[in-house]
Amino acid sequence: MSCFSFLSRKKLGQPHELDEEIPDVHGVKVYSYKELRVATEDFSPLNKIGEGGFGSVYKGKLKNGKIAAIKVLSAKSRQGVREFLTEIRVISDIEHENLVKLYGCCVEKDQRILIYNYLENNSLAHTLLGAGHSSIQFSWPTRRKICVGVARGFAYLHEEVRPYIVHRDIKASNILLDKDLTPKISDFGLAKLIPHDMTHVSTRVAGTIGYLAPEYAIRGQLTRKADVYSFGVLLIEIVSGRCNTNTRLPVEEQYLLERTWHLHERKELVGLVDTSLNGNFDVEEACKFLKIGLLCTQDYPKLRPSMSTVAKMLAGEMDIDENKITKPGLITDFMDLKIRSTPGTKPDINALYDYISSGSENVNSSGLSSGDTSQATMTFTAVCDRSM
Repeated sequence: MSCFSFLSRKKLGQPHELDEEIPDVHGVKVYSYKELRVATEDFSPLNKIGEGGFGSVYKGKLKNGKIAAIKVLSAKSRQGVREFLTEIRVISDIEHENLVKLYGCCVEKDQRILIYNYLENNSLAHTLLGAGHSSIQFSWPTRRKICVGVARGFAYLHEEVRPYIVHRDIKASNILLDKDLTPKISDFGLAKLIPHDMTHVSTRVAGTIGYLAPEYAIRGQLTRKADVYSFGVLLIEIVSGRCNTNTRLPVEEQYLLERTWHLHERKELVGLVDTSLNGNFDVEEACKFLKIGLLCTQDYPKLRPSMSTVAKMLAGEMDIDENKITKPGLITDFMDLKIRSTPGTKPDINALYDYISSGSENVNSSGLSSGDTSQATMTFTAVCDRSM
């Protein structure tokens, strides 16, 4: 997928303090910092539409009249520069209905900025899971459309692109919605490009607690099936309308995946469907989606379906075999007992975070020891803790 020629430092002026080469990607427009300042009204706080671990996102109007989402990566963050380079490598020459579109980038001195198409309806985290602050009505047909679209986008990344792409950070805040509520997968800063002849890579853990597949979170073993697991969690969130972890709920309901499994065992999955639908949904289809979520999150990675199979099941093009559903893999099941607060209780979520980000014996694809835990610590985000 590499499509780089490298700009000379003389052409760009003083390089960033990191000794990084700055890519000039064929087919991607390079914007000046001055133009982006004008587009965002000098990066006005009134135009800020998002903020993440590596910087802020602003709404701006480009010279050609297009409205854009302008992602400004932190000049102080080593991780921000890595994310910038990775994101351009991954997204520069692929296109799909369910992926965000890269307009261009800015590389001036220590400025690292990505320019994307602006999506009017923000993210699933903000709208569907945002504690009722959105005016969007997520009907069952809308949720079905979103689930199928996201699955097809990931099937494209996993199976049609070479080398194939593992996103590593599938979550509600990285699924954006356009004016028609068509879902667009965003934020490829943590993505890995994996040659087709490799079964997996071992890497430092990065992502978001609650969405991480146990084999990846604990052992650093990354395959496409880690993305499938994360998608399964997201799928259940979309059907239920709640975050995967909510410590404000009663203990038995705090962890969405565990709750889903218990209701499945009791054949009461319909009780998990979002009550805001007021019963206006296809009961059989909603329960089928939840079962597909369980198929995606099974403990043993090889039991999880491919994303193309998931997309077909969601679209009604393939039946699901309920007999293949086994207990989901839960990070808490892999935890050392010493981090549990008291016997018989759930591990404290902060202890879980510390446990994972403290590093393990894994070696990443660059051959770097994971003893340096800065990446894991920088890239984990706080577990969702909103009331329903």
